[in-house]
Amino acid sequence: MPDFTSPQGRRIAYDLTPGEGPGVVFLGGFRSDKEGTKAVFLEDWAKRNGRAFLRFDYSGHGSSGGRFEEGAIGDWAEDAAAALSLTTGPQILVGSSMGGWISLLLARAVPEKVAGLVSIAAAPDFTEDGFWADMTGDMRNRFEAEGYLDYPSNYGDPLRITRRLIEEGRGHLVLRTPLTLPFPVRFLQGTADEDVSITTALRLMEHADGPDMRLTLVDGADHRFSTPDCLDLIAASVAEVSARA
Repeated sequence: MPDFTSPQGRRIAYDLTPGEGPGVVFLGGFRSDKEGTKAVFLEDWAKRNGRAFLRFDYSGHGSSGGRFEEGAIGDWAEDAAAALSLTTGPQILVGSSMGGWISLLLARAVPEKVAGLVSIAAAPDFTEDGFWADMTGDMRNRFEAEGYLDYPSNYGDPLRITRRLIEEGRGHLVLRTPLTLPFPVRFLQGTADEDVSITTALRLMEHADGPDMRLTLVDGADHRFSTPDCLDLIAASVAEVSARA
């Protein structure tokens, strides 16, 4: 499996499909990896359409080096920026959940590398507006005393939320300051998503500023957004953004 070492010294695993541009880059979610349904589906779509495509694992995720519990949003945004250096020209970013937040950070940091954006249940600022906001007083006391909390998860082992994840995340919030997206953007959101609410999608849509932004709500779709119809919608959105980029 190909990998590279980021400027910060982290080993990042990736799969890069050659093809025509603008290329498509998939950014996965919190504790997900590049072997997920959406990433593999889009890679197959890209191959069938002769499009360049990149999927990768953040440090501490999947096949990349490092421990998940030691990572934070800024680290994973650095990993994504380093992965973008593998591509040529502006790319269409496809960000799922946390990957939606990471894609917004890339749009802010390296706008010249972004031709368009498709987000799937984007979760901007979730460390602050989700984990921290949802902690009760007792939970915060334990968090401060122990430096972490373990949350139950519907996707496997409990999630360990560390003090560094929360505190470091505060330096990368995107819903508190102006957010300009000067390229085609398609936000996709399921109405049955129990991890990212429609309120978050609407807040992002209202907060961002751009000439070509659309939000599509899919009735009954959950956070995985991986039914055949949802996958087809993702591919159609990437194609539409590509045509308008």
